[in-house]
Amino acid sequence: MNEFKSDFLSTLQSRGYIKQTTHEAELDAYCSKGVPVAYTGYDATADSLHVGHLVSIMMLRRLQQAGGKPIVLIGGGTTKIGDPTDKEKSRPILTEEQIAENAAGIRKAFEAYLTFGDGPTDAVMLNNADWLDGLGYIEFLRDVGKLFTINTMVKQDTVARRLKNEQPYTFLEFNYTLLQAYDFLELSRRADCMMQLGGSDQWGNIVAGTDLIHKMDGNQGFGITCPLITTASGAKMGKTVGGAVWLNADKKSPYEFWQFWRNTEDADVGRFLRLFTDIPLAEIERLEALEGAEINDAKIALADAATTMLHGEQAAKDAKESAAKVFEQGASGDALPTFDISKGDVEAGMLVAAGFSAAGLTKSNGEARRSIKQNAAKLNGESVSDENATFSLSDFDADGLATLSIGKKRHARLQLS
Repeated sequence: MNEFKSDFLSTLQSRGYIKQTTHEAELDAYCSKGVPVAYTGYDATADSLHVGHLVSIMMLRRLQQAGGKPIVLIGGGTTKIGDPTDKEKSRPILTEEQIAENAAGIRKAFEAYLTFGDGPTDAVMLNNADWLDGLGYIEFLRDVGKLFTINTMVKQDTVARRLKNEQPYTFLEFNYTLLQAYDFLELSRRADCMMQLGGSDQWGNIVAGTDLIHKMDGNQGFGITCPLITTASGAKMGKTVGGAVWLNADKKSPYEFWQFWRNTEDADVGRFLRLFTDIPLAEIERLEALEGAEINDAKIALADAATTMLHGEQAAKDAKESAAKVFEQGASGDALPTFDISKGDVEAGMLVAAGFSAAGLTKSNGEARRSIKQNAAKLNGESVSDENATFSLSDFDADGLATLSIGKKRHARLQLS
């Protein structure tokens, strides 16, 4: 293991963030003096980021904690193309209105992880549409395109895989690497940003940016990638049966977010505590050494810390108390995700199976029926045995609430409206 002199790189290494770096010695020197500036880019393909983005967000947080300046780059321009990296097919093209709405939604989560402002180490959020939208195509090809060779570009994993599998790889997508490299060049000029952070799937694009900065301006840019996080069982980080674990509370409640971390596999607890919390390393070593049932204490510490960081201390406390009620008392907790259903639909004979899909516990009524057949579905703590069962008003308490459960870990409430 290399010994870094800078606080930033030392922290990244000790907590498991580093997969690859460019020019390691020079990078360490850059991070050791003055205020190092780094950015990570996020295309506006959805109105929230999810847990899969959290490693790169935390890297920006570590930079700011070490006295550096983070830049969050929203891809208002590159979203119009779509990053082909690690994709087996082209992404749908979004309208400018959709991109603007998504960008506004993405902004929400960052306030929890970074301090924004006008100070030397305060984070800023920029949009690459500010410079990409005004690019002249001929001028861009003349000044930038001439510095990229097709020979190198077709060797990139995404391109090579698509071509090998005879899948379409459009000329539009082929330009993405050039534009991401140009972003790095622009940020180096506009904001003295000489470092790009990202997942290891972005390595080729990051290196293209450092090369472009060197060729056009004679300066040295740097790149750091983090590993693509999978769970101990091989699942992709942030993906659950119920879909992506979104960061925005209107897409995934604080209770569901807390519950996601509480359900971490035993083998992942120590790694996730290092990556996704600010808990000191000495305490993490104590927690990950717990065995047997005590490992649940470490999982609760992880859930508490991760949820507090994003949603606040009170939301984490409410989620924890609701989980205790659900699991220990079989009661409905106030922090459970709650979904409205029409009283008229219930009176008309709404299927209980439809309630499970309305509450987001299953993706369809068919999946709900299968869960009922497998004796995995409960209404107010009682097993549902009939896949054609319908709701009655008596299933709802005086406040118009009913609790649904799939298995032992997934719970939600229905609210009559």
